[in-house]
Amino acid sequence: MTWWAWVLFGVALLVVEMVTPGGLFALFFGIGAIAVGVLSALGISGPPWLEWVLFGALSVALMALLRSRLRGKLGSAGLAPELAGEVAVVIEAVPDGGVGKAELRGTPWEARAAGPGTISAGQRCRVERVDGLTLVLRPE
Repeated sequence: MTWWAWVLFGVALLVVEMVTPGGLFALFFGIGAIAVGVLSALGISGPPWLEWVLFGALSVALMALLRSRLRGKLGSAGLAPELAGEVAVVIEAVPDGGVGKAELRGTPWEARAAGPGTISAGQRCRVERVDGLTLVLRPE
């Protein structure tokens, strides 16, 4: 492929990463494609079969080296400080030790109680932390 085709392919993969929920897979393949495009523009990528090998190797190497670090920085741990302390309204009772539903910022979330006891529907609660996609709530 020509260098500009690799760059377009890489940009398309980066766009795919932006519009899909955070798996962080297409990101590394997009970066790999852009890198091969740069190498091809410089004339040091070799024949087309070698470009594909470079693309695969670079993408997998970047994913193996950087994905877990990026997920740690961008994962749900990044939401906890932002959402902690906000007020959520329980829309489906949260049973003791079980999961219910709460609304926060106009979006329904799964919710668990931070302590023992049931939280009834309509009750306002403070978000103590975010555990994955579940709010851990403490009644006000």
